[in-house]
Amino acid sequence: MSLVRAPAALSVPGDILAGATAAGRPLGPRTAGAMASSVCLYWAGMALNDYADAAVDSVERPARPVPSGRVPRRTALAVATGLTGAGLGLAAVSGGRRGLAVALPLTALIWAYDLKLKSTPAGPAAMAGARALDVLAGAVAGGGNPPWHGSRGGGTAGALARGAVPALLTGVHTYTITALSRHEISGAPARLPATTLAVSSATALSTVLPSLLPAVLPPRRALTREKAARTAVASAGVLAYLGTYGLAQVRAVRDPQASSVRRAVGAGILAMVPLQAALTARAGAPVAAALLGALHPVAQRLARRVSPT
Repeated sequence: MSLVRAPAALSVPGDILAGATAAGRPLGPRTAGAMASSVCLYWAGMALNDYADAAVDSVERPARPVPSGRVPRRTALAVATGLTGAGLGLAAVSGGRRGLAVALPLTALIWAYDLKLKSTPAGPAAMAGARALDVLAGAVAGGGNPPWHGSRGGGTAGALARGAVPALLTGVHTYTITALSRHEISGAPARLPATTLAVSSATALSTVLPSLLPAVLPPRRALTREKAARTAVASAGVLAYLGTYGLAQVRAVRDPQASSVRRAVGAGILAMVPLQAALTARAGAPVAAALLGALHPVAQRLARRVSPT
């Protein structure tokens, strides 16, 4: 559980859901298969992280499974390799060539980040790119064109285009977490959490405003029941996002020591869920979004037992 940060995996299926709903894909077995593939690849990345960071963790994080001796380093590599194979296999089964077309570069980015890029200036962008690709994996899951797009739906290219906005917003959010995570041990200059807080606030506004503005700007129009539900769930998701990750960053600005930064990173990982719920609601699936949002308090409770970082 601690090697793969099991509770943090609850932040992964929402990537697929947000991408699929943005692209207008029907939710079904192929979507579930893409979710399972993403969880396997996420866990592979966590195990590979501990394999690659064994020497550093022996000094900075000695309680982690590898430096503490609970898990041999070669076992961490074997787990990462096995989960990568499982993730790619599930992507092939659930999405065929389209699924592999996204899963393969996603896998390459995960391994490149853990083994090479993490400590370089490209590290946060690599992690953000991986998360954005995970959203696009949802956009291509299922295949075909949504009924309302007819034969001109653009196929895979059209799906990727429709999933681009949630992929971008998810990637931006991930970039802020990764930037903060570099200061989990030594603390950060106050300007860093202040900057990530500003970016997170902009991400939240960009997520909810397309749903909210038609209801509040003149000429105000009465919302249909479906649009009212979409707006309500998207707003609730954004409020939960800012109420957890936003507040954690405010505390890090006031006290930018390592413990505050570490709490902000953990809150940011779990806040992925309400952000994904807001994006899913915005795309027109408020019921699925509400169900996804219900995972957030579950993930918070599990994180008290197993750290998501």
